[in-house]
Amino acid sequence: MESIGFIAILICILLAAAVSRRVQNTVITLPMIYTTMGLLIGPLFLNLVDIDPRSHGLQLVAELTLVIVLANDASRINIRQVRRDHSLPQRLLLIGLPLTMVCGALIATLLFPEISIWEAIILAIVLTPTDASLGQSVVSNPRVPVRIRQALNIESGLNDGFALPFLLLVIALALDNELALGGGRFFFTTSKHILVGALIGVVLGYVGMLLIRWGRTSGWMSANYQKISALVLTLLAYGAADFLGGNGFIAAFIFGLTFGNTFGRHESETLIDFSEAQVDLLMLVTFVLFGAVMLTPALTILNPAIFLFAVLSLTVMRMLPVWISMIRAKTQPATTLFLGWFGPRGIASILYTFTVLEAENILGEELIYSAAMFTVLLSVFAHGISAAPLSNSYGARMSELDVDKTDLVEHQEVSEMPLRAGGD
Repeated sequence: MESIGFIAILICILLAAAVSRRVQNTVITLPMIYTTMGLLIGPLFLNLVDIDPRSHGLQLVAELTLVIVLANDASRINIRQVRRDHSLPQRLLLIGLPLTMVCGALIATLLFPEISIWEAIILAIVLTPTDASLGQSVVSNPRVPVRIRQALNIESGLNDGFALPFLLLVIALALDNELALGGGRFFFTTSKHILVGALIGVVLGYVGMLLIRWGRTSGWMSANYQKISALVLTLLAYGAADFLGGNGFIAAFIFGLTFGNTFGRHESETLIDFSEAQVDLLMLVTFVLFGAVMLTPALTILNPAIFLFAVLSLTVMRMLPVWISMIRAKTQPATTLFLGWFGPRGIASILYTFTVLEAENILGEELIYSAAMFTVLLSVFAHGISAAPLSNSYGARMSELDVDKTDLVEHQEVSEMPLRAGGD
């Protein structure tokens, strides 16, 4: 990256940071600002940043961001509390998530007959994870019932990791099909990578937790270095998995789950606290690069089919599975619509697109790339603009209902978990 481009990106971050508190709870969000600034400094306008989306440096930033985000998201979620208190995110993850993949694949197959069924499924999976940080006021607005806020927060924290194995396996199936190798060579190799990565994540998550707990209780490790060690362990999980023939991203996600759930919250908070600023920075840099680098090739081949797919991806592909998953959940119709609309596509979809590009030999990768990038662009603005007013409106509607008479499930008390970084 040329010096002028690097300087331009840093200036964008500082300018947006200067107004970060002022835009809280407004129709303007930080991802909107960073994406817009990225577009301005990119090839379409000022041309200060000119980077190939396939460049090694950009892919390195994407990989580092994905590793930290996966581990941080997973470490925030207490699985025991989810099983005990949170039936709504269980429905969203166990019913809604697979149905979203199926629905997205059907839509892609109908709109893009030139791609194979495997490529249609890849596109659907890339756009399945949600990103609560695109509409941070939805999960932080106290007017929205805490159970609904936490449902979206927990879903966003886990669905990127849940979707990843499916993405890797379907990419492998697509490669087996398109290269006509036979015998499922890529599929079985990828399955092994996933299993090895998961095993390494469990081992390092458990051992790392023991190390940090020992350092804290013995007094040998300072609080600051407990936090540094947690981040180093995350990167070690990724590197060890890659070295030993496993998938580093799976290792990072499973590491975060193990690290956050093996013992008490005190140890897991060392990773959450220390990585929050790093996650913020990496995610915001990604949104600047998204606008400056990734959108240009996507917009050059934008056509009515891609536009329609993006609209359907944010509506039908999300809202229909959510509606089905909420059957017999006794939620209000307004709640089902609220949960269905607020499934923004953001950082995970951007980063998973790089996983598709790295695979190479995917014949429809250009269309997958363009459709995914434009869908994220539409989501950044549609969900960002609507987050504050719709959360206020929905919160007011829920507060008007008499809880004692209607016994609303929305107002049932649940445990709260930390919110993902990277929002307003």
